[in-house]
Amino acid sequence: MDKAYVAKATKAAVEFESFFISHMLHQMRESTRAIAPDDSPTKDKVNQDMTDMVDNMLAGNMAQQRAFGVADAILRQILPAPLNKTS
Repeated sequence: MDKAYVAKATKAAVEFESFFISHMLHQMRESTRAIAPDDSPTKDKVNQDMTDMVDNMLAGNMAQQRAFGVADAILRQILPAPLNKTS
């Protein structure tokens, strides 16, 4: 199998894991905002933008470390056994 394909597959899997983590964090923030009182700092638009940006950065870092194992699971399914080294 082509090394370029393995690199692209790995990059796509990590990016999907980043998207997955980012979406999960976004949903968690939305839940927190929904139950927060009206005068809570979490409902301030500036704070929301900043926390969204930080959550996206955190998601990217966690995905690079493959913290949730989503990318590893994807790679196990699409790459042959000798190439799907997930560590």
